[in-house]
Amino acid sequence: MNRLHKVVDFCIRHQTVLGYSIVSLLTAASEQIFSSVVFKCPCNSWNMLYGSSFLLAPAFILLLLSFMVNTRTWRLLTGRCSPEKHLQGIPRGSKARFCQLLMLTTAKALVAPVTWIAVALLGANFYECAASGSSLIFHLFCKDNVTDCQDKLFKMPCGKDSSAKTPSEQLSLQAQSQLIGWFLVASIMTVALISTCVSHSCSPVSYLQLKFWKIYSKKEHELFEVKAKEHATKLAERNTNCFFEATDPAPFHTPSNEDWQKISILYTFNPQEQYYSMMHKYVSTNRGKSTKFEEEGQHLTVLAFVDEAQTSVSEF
Repeated sequence: MNRLHKVVDFCIRHQTVLGYSIVSLLTAASEQIFSSVVFKCPCNSWNMLYGSSFLLAPAFILLLLSFMVNTRTWRLLTGRCSPEKHLQGIPRGSKARFCQLLMLTTAKALVAPVTWIAVALLGANFYECAASGSSLIFHLFCKDNVTDCQDKLFKMPCGKDSSAKTPSEQLSLQAQSQLIGWFLVASIMTVALISTCVSHSCSPVSYLQLKFWKIYSKKEHELFEVKAKEHATKLAERNTNCFFEATDPAPFHTPSNEDWQKISILYTFNPQEQYYSMMHKYVSTNRGKSTKFEEEGQHLTVLAFVDEAQTSVSEF
């Protein structure tokens, strides 16, 4: 039982890393299925288009799906074009915060597409098919104007050509694909490490306070979900009962539109105030009526490295 508890605790503490790992593994498995079952290179003038489509189109679809299932995407976009916000004007610093959080959202959304492209390049099937129909590869391999050289290149991914020159060319294309794949993987890992080091070194809080912040954000999110369901259930019950029983509704307090807007503002961290979320700031400033709350847009020290996919209240 203790071992099971340790395993569960480990999964909870590292659920973000495990989540990304599962997404990457599923993407890699999907690529292998497509490569071995679905993909059939035409071995003609369509090679370039067909191979490029299998290499890039699924990655683009995965990118769109990643944006769609990420709650932060809709938090950033919801109400951005409403007439009321245009009349009130955009708060100072709002554009900068929006761009920073949009970059974080995009970085998370790129996990699946980049995994697809990297695995596809290491497998070399898609690249080999696309490259065999490329004019650049034709000029590279057919410098001596060999008869029917282009036809041989077209048929190379299908193994339809038995000439002595084809295997070396095929290995060359596979080597190119794998080199590009490893370069892509190394570049992504380097960028990820550098960005993590920079974000932690520029942290406005210490390591232990950051850890506390993550725990607080996660618990606030969980409690918000529970309380929101309870509140919505009670309101729905009151309205339904009044409708069927033809009675007047009893007083029932719900947050106003202004209150919802205040806790939905993109949060920025001010070390002098030490709030951990917009909810925390809203409650601590007399429900957002204090002048301190109006100064929210003046501080642009964003806690970009907080793992909001796991803990942030912005994932409401």
